[in-house]
Amino acid sequence: MGYYDDHYEHVRQKQKGNRGGTFLAGLVGAILGGMLVIVAIPSLVKWDVLPYSLEQTEEKQTTVTEQPKVDKSVAVDVVTQVTKAVNKVSNAVVGIVNIQEASFWSEGGEAGTGSGVIYKKEGNKAYIVTNHHVVEGASRVEVSLSDGTKVPARLLGSDVWTDLAVLEIDAKHVTNVAEFGNSDVVKVGEPVIAVGNPLGLQFAGSVTQGIISGVNRTIPIDIDQDGIPDWHAEVLQTDAAINPGNSGGALVNIEGQVIGINSMKIAQEAVEGIGLSIPINYAKPIIADLEKFGQVRRPYMGVELRSLSDIPAYHWQQTLHLPANVKEGVAILQVVPGSPAAQAGLREFDVIVALDDENIPDVIALRKHLYNRKQIGDTMKVTFYRDGKKQTVTLKLAKQSL
Repeated sequence: MGYYDDHYEHVRQKQKGNRGGTFLAGLVGAILGGMLVIVAIPSLVKWDVLPYSLEQTEEKQTTVTEQPKVDKSVAVDVVTQVTKAVNKVSNAVVGIVNIQEASFWSEGGEAGTGSGVIYKKEGNKAYIVTNHHVVEGASRVEVSLSDGTKVPARLLGSDVWTDLAVLEIDAKHVTNVAEFGNSDVVKVGEPVIAVGNPLGLQFAGSVTQGIISGVNRTIPIDIDQDGIPDWHAEVLQTDAAINPGNSGGALVNIEGQVIGINSMKIAQEAVEGIGLSIPINYAKPIIADLEKFGQVRRPYMGVELRSLSDIPAYHWQQTLHLPANVKEGVAILQVVPGSPAAQAGLREFDVIVALDDENIPDVIALRKHLYNRKQIGDTMKVTFYRDGKKQTVTLKLAKQSL
């Protein structure tokens, strides 16, 4: 090998060695640099040279992408026709507490609670309508107002036939008076609201909503509890919940007007949602009489009556001597001396079959004709059978004395 060849080979080997050294040096430098960075990051973060670690950076990215939580709880002032109606009447609906004195047979105290409606404020007096059965037998009556204040009440009058009563309280405690509506224009399906105190004063001012389920319903009423109906109450039917304690409360239309006084509830296991209310147009004259006179001034005949259907058929011919074709009517069991019936010549065992030429099949029909169609002082034509013969008399109706 010549000089140039040896020299070339020497240079080539030297360059190869330099390249290997350079690579090794670079590798060592990279490793050292990486280690330095790893060691230095915590201090850099601490000194705020680097603001976030890797985990912090990811956390920040997540935080940025998440939507902030918003509290959606807001106060909403809901005003509807129903709330307006309730606000209009609620303070006029009160609780009625029946307090009875102790006797040999009872412990006395609070006998029960019901509801009532303040319908008039005049001078220093306010007047409340409720049910007869709510105040029946009471020695004292208290009224619990909408704010919980209890005040003494005076019973002005009560009527068992219509289950209505009127109370009087001091007007200084009264702020709201209910407005009477027109129950004659109420329609089936119309929305109604019942306001009262179901189950007692702990649920005072309770409100239930429903519809009118029926109008002109007639419900048999057994007043003397002898198992024989004495009267047919004319009522509105609603599916608004009416429970014990609601009696005497208000049935209200969507305008907040009282269209009925809640009276009773058919309580049977198989029956749900049937509440009954006395139509306010029917109640108005009763309320007026109770307020003014302490009683309902009805025309009076002065007789004790029994429907033929409640008398054994044996007596129809043997005692009353009726023709075989007479199967409906009302037998007179007793005539009060000096009464309109006595003055007209009616006697015991006469059988009334018509009043003013209208057939009278039973006692309820007779009372409806007398109470709903006649006034004190009116004359009334009475058709009856006596000893098998049909006769007619005219009597003049009077006012029954207490």
